[in-house]
Amino acid sequence: MTITKSLPFIDLKGQQERIRADIDRRIARVLDHGQYIMGPEIRELETLLAEFAGVKHCISCASGTDALLMPLMAYGVGPGDIVLTPAFTFIATAEVVSLLGAEPVFVDIEPDTFNMDPNALRAVLNSDRVKNGRVRGIIPVDLFGQLANYEEIEKIAREFDLFVIEDAAQSFGAAYRGRRAGSFGNVAATSFFPAKPLGAYGDGGAIFTDDDDLADKMRSIRVHGKGTHKYDNVRIGINGRCDCIQAAVLLAKMEVFPAELEARGRIAQRYTNGLPEGMVAPVLGDGHTSAWAQYTLQVDNRDEMIAQLKEHGIPTAIYYPKPLHLQDAFADLGGKLGDLPITERLAGTVFSLPMHPYLAEEDQDYILETLNKCQAGA
Repeated sequence: MTITKSLPFIDLKGQQERIRADIDRRIARVLDHGQYIMGPEIRELETLLAEFAGVKHCISCASGTDALLMPLMAYGVGPGDIVLTPAFTFIATAEVVSLLGAEPVFVDIEPDTFNMDPNALRAVLNSDRVKNGRVRGIIPVDLFGQLANYEEIEKIAREFDLFVIEDAAQSFGAAYRGRRAGSFGNVAATSFFPAKPLGAYGDGGAIFTDDDDLADKMRSIRVHGKGTHKYDNVRIGINGRCDCIQAAVLLAKMEVFPAELEARGRIAQRYTNGLPEGMVAPVLGDGHTSAWAQYTLQVDNRDEMIAQLKEHGIPTAIYYPKPLHLQDAFADLGGKLGDLPITERLAGTVFSLPMHPYLAEEDQDYILETLNKCQAGA
């Protein structure tokens, strides 16, 4: 079959063409002042992001992984502690727990939103699995761009005296009843990996909180546990700083970010309206908007569908084909098939379509037409 199109999964080039002059201007400013680490762009970006998320403090950092690690360090998480996470996510969510010598315990997800199921969370907290352990906190993940059910999760956390870290790596820009991602839980973490809804041109991340003491600890941890000056180390920390050139890129991207979120929402709605029967579309909860980091479908004949779309020049991606509880990296935790039935089922049926704010309507139509043809012939 002759491929009539060759579409990108994510188009960063189109965005760059739109804002290239502003990016060049901002990067040139960094080169001119020469403050490459913790320069004025960092302070400007942190102020802007805190205002956008609606929180008191934003602490920029070197990656989304550091953004998850630093709050755990600030809480003193270590050996003997347990932190609850979903298994249907990128490894970083649980990896940071293991890096500190603590134990991630995995919780099943909702079949429609892909996010942590509060009922499953409560069941795990009441189970023998953690009953005799020192459970410290919960890291829900806002998967594919939609916020988790923080109303219920935070209620459970208060009941069990646990902290909540919002993993907003895919949801920055999303909201629940007007309250934006980054403002849920005790602290939130996001990523500026280039493919994220708000992405840099390298690694970067940010942490959000209203807790003054926690913010102070994380600012210290970010710079090797710094106290009053760089050679006064009051705690063990990391080298977790975001550099000014990445901040300059993000400042330029924030100029168009609200418009890009709107475009993502329009594309997602067109996809949903045009899908063939037999494919399960993503579900938004009441009062939710999504950042649409991914547009993820459920279909029984996934491998066949992906192969047919590839023949037509349409790329796809599978997030996540092997849940964390079945990964070799966590083999010592004893996870096995059947532990998380919803997670395991979705890992075998989901795939994501191209999603970015510069996806032309004619390309959206082509994707939908191809999906319908492939499904009809299945």
